[in-house]
Amino acid sequence: MKLAIVYAGQGSQHPGMGQDLYEGNAVFQKTWDACNAVDFDLKEVCFKDSHGLLNQTAYTQPCMVAFQTAMTAVLENLGILEKADYVAGLSLGEYSALQAAGLWTPSDAVKIAAFRGKAMTESAEGVDCGMTAIIGLKREELEPLLEENCFITNDNCPSQLVISGERASVEKTSEKAKEAGAMKVVPLKVSGPFHTPYMKKAGEKLAKFLPTMAKNAMKKEVVYNFLGRPEANADVTDLLVNQVQNGVRMRESLIYLLEQGVDTFVEVGPGKTLSGFVKRTAKALEKENGLPNGLKSSDIKTYVVETAEDLDALRGVLYE
Repeated sequence: MKLAIVYAGQGSQHPGMGQDLYEGNAVFQKTWDACNAVDFDLKEVCFKDSHGLLNQTAYTQPCMVAFQTAMTAVLENLGILEKADYVAGLSLGEYSALQAAGLWTPSDAVKIAAFRGKAMTESAEGVDCGMTAIIGLKREELEPLLEENCFITNDNCPSQLVISGERASVEKTSEKAKEAGAMKVVPLKVSGPFHTPYMKKAGEKLAKFLPTMAKNAMKKEVVYNFLGRPEANADVTDLLVNQVQNGVRMRESLIYLLEQGVDTFVEVGPGKTLSGFVKRTAKALEKENGLPNGLKSSDIKTYVVETAEDLDALRGVLYE
C-alpha cells in the first residue's frame, strides 16, 4: 500500500462538522481547544452557526483548518499519519496538509488560516465577480476561450474546470464554452475571485505575514497546488503567495500521486469531493497512459474521514 492523505478545500464546510468527535474523542478535543486562539468562538460557528457566519470566508478558513488539524491529530494518534507517503490539499486544504507534514503547530495553522481568510475577503472588495464550473472541456480547449479578466482557478480533474473573475467576462466565457461543446456550465456561489490576479493584495499580505510564523522541519512530502508536484527545499511562503493568486492544479497533483504508485487516498473532509476527483483522474490516466505497477483504476481506494464512524471504518481497513 502507498498512502496519500488529502485535505478538502473551502466549500465543503457545514454546521456540526467535528462536533461528534469533539464530544467523544479526547485527542480531537484537546487539539481543537488549542486552536481556539482566534477572535471568535470556533465551537459556536462550527457546531451551531447561529449567526450564519460559517460560509463567510473569514470564518470558513480557520474553522476548516481547525477541524482538519484536529482530525490530523487523531490520525497521528492512531498511527495512520505515519503510514502516509504524501500529503496534499485543495486550496485552503494545502494549509492543513502543511500542518500535517509538521511545518506548523495546529494553533499556528489556524491563526494563519484566519489571516488568509481576512486578507482574501479584503482583496475581493469592490470586485463584481463570478465563478462557473465548466464540465466536459479539457484545459487546452478552454484556455483559448477565456475573456480578459477571466481565469481558470481550479483544474480539479479531467474535464472539470472552474473559471472566475469579473462577472461579465465569466459569463461571456461560459457562453463560448457552451458553444465549444461543454457538457455542463454551472454558475457557482462565490464570495470573491479567488486564485486569480485579483488576489494580489492578499498575496502581498501573506508574503509579509507568513515569515513571522514559526516553522518546523517537514516530515512528509507535500504535493503543492501551484506546482502540481513536490519541490525539494521549497520556499513555502513563495508557493503559498503564488497559490492564492493563481489556479489550483489539483488534477496535476493527483496525476503525480497516481504515477508514484499511490493506491490509497484518505480524504480529510468534510465531504468527499476529492475522492471523486481521484476516481475520475485514475480512470482517465488508466485510459490514456496506464497506471504504474499494473494497477487498474478499480484498485485505487478512497476513504473519507469526517466522523468517528469514518475513523473506525478506516482503522479496520488499514490494520486488517
